[in-house]
Amino acid sequence: MTTLGELRRRAADVLPELAAGAAERELARELPRAQVRALAAAGLFTFRIPAAYGGAGSSVEEVFAFIVDLAAADSNVAQAVRSSFGRVEHLLTAAEPERERWFPRFLAGDVFGNAGWEVGGPNGAVRTRISRDGTVNGSKYYSTGALYADWISLVAVDDDGERVFFTLPRDREGLELLDDFDGIGQRLTASGTTRLTGVQVRPDEFVKRPGGGERPGGAVRSPVSPFMQLYLAAVEAGIARSALADAVAFARERARPIEHSDAGRSVDDPYVRHAVGEISARAYAAEAAVLRAAAAIDRAWAGGLTSELLDEASAEVAQAQFAAVESALKAAELVFDVGGGSAVARRHNLDRHWRNARTVANHNPRAWKASVVGAYRLNGTPPPLNGLF
Repeated sequence: MTTLGELRRRAADVLPELAAGAAERELARELPRAQVRALAAAGLFTFRIPAAYGGAGSSVEEVFAFIVDLAAADSNVAQAVRSSFGRVEHLLTAAEPERERWFPRFLAGDVFGNAGWEVGGPNGAVRTRISRDGTVNGSKYYSTGALYADWISLVAVDDDGERVFFTLPRDREGLELLDDFDGIGQRLTASGTTRLTGVQVRPDEFVKRPGGGERPGGAVRSPVSPFMQLYLAAVEAGIARSALADAVAFARERARPIEHSDAGRSVDDPYVRHAVGEISARAYAAEAAVLRAAAAIDRAWAGGLTSELLDEASAEVAQAQFAAVESALKAAELVFDVGGGSAVARRHNLDRHWRNARTVANHNPRAWKASVVGAYRLNGTPPPLNGLF
């Protein structure tokens, strides 16, 4: 059995090296294949696997403390492995045969990716088709992490118009993965196209999704949804912390006081100090919001995953997302107030923090988060059941 302390020690060994190469990898568009494998080999996707199955049995708050650390080291890698953490979370309420099948794969170092979203048509629509004999044809986009994965989670529509979920090995014949994501940020998340041409799904590869009455507490909302949404807030919090680290390093090692400053060094300039102090405060606020919302998910688990507790957790997660996005975007902007003209040099790649924060934020508009929280606080209206809350 792996303990939480052991996972923390492994993280302390792996994350510094991950952080050291993050900016250069982004500049060179070097996919972090080896880095993802190092995380998996260290067992760092297994925090939440129960001790009875060989995992650490960690709380939601404990795993999110690590996810923020991971995102601070490399936000691209953190988002790329989101599906692995999400799959473990799904398995916590899955049937016993699924747990017995997949938990050992995580403990052995396997990586999971996702290829569920599609472009064109109404938002959230699925046009990929699966026939009665299990043959799939279609195309996916935003296939985050799929290029790094051993297993890929997918969804298609059957002949009756129902959505069907399944998991395939990455090397299945007819499954083609492209590195064609061209976003301004999070460029190394492998969030591009997945093509399925005559792909065959075997009977044991289908994944059952529980309905409301089948969930603990009879809740309609899945506990996976707030977890996965909070994950994005944790990525933002990590970006803010990384921006702080770069701001401090630039002020100490590269920046010069502006000509009319009374300070002999940038670190003594009151305006530079103010900028760094504000970045630090915003990074602190983002992380604190994430961990507080994680504690709300833990309370939902402790209370039997009732609808009321999950609704409250989802509202707290939405609040954390709003706070984390606002904090990360502002922190990333303020980095440039620490240095002069040289701070914008491409070689420093300081703009990656804003680009990365903006890209994550655009996939999850914070205006909707605030509106939903307002409706919940004012009228008791539960957050939507669309997987985005």
